[in-house]
Amino acid sequence: MSNEIYNFEAWINTVEPLPGESISHFLGRFERANLLTGYQIGKEAGVGAIVTRWKKLYLNPFPTQQELEALAKFVDVEVEKMTQTLPLKGITMKPRPIKLCAACYAEQPCHRIEWQYKEKMKCDRHQLSLLTKCTNCGTPFPIPADWEVGQCPHCSLPFAKMAKRQKRC
Repeated sequence: MSNEIYNFEAWINTVEPLPGESISHFLGRFERANLLTGYQIGKEAGVGAIVTRWKKLYLNPFPTQQELEALAKFVDVEVEKMTQTLPLKGITMKPRPIKLCAACYAEQPCHRIEWQYKEKMKCDRHQLSLLTKCTNCGTPFPIPADWEVGQCPHCSLPFAKMAKRQKRC
């Protein structure tokens, strides 16, 4: 007799990564769609607590191919799509502060991995400075995994509305 209490794979709701989406934002959406925690995802995927570090965009050490394959299998997404949620090889990430282009977010509500590149200070698409805190109350943005409704956790200003206060570069 197996001492497994749940067979998670029997009821996983598949969530597809969005183009350019960060691993943190993807994991948050997957957790909410499946009522799981990062810890549970890591345990079921067989990669352990490392998933909770990835949610915080702490990618040092960088996820191994084996870890990505295990996660991709559990979340039922192609490995290549999971790889696209990570920074490009050779590009330095800066996990804090969390950065946002509100104009991009208004078009597609997700956190982009490229916003966290160390050298990235502006949105190439909109020619706007990336935001690091709410334009209304100054609260720093939470980790993207926690962006359930896309608004400031302190004053509730929607991220998309912050575009009006982004500075042109």
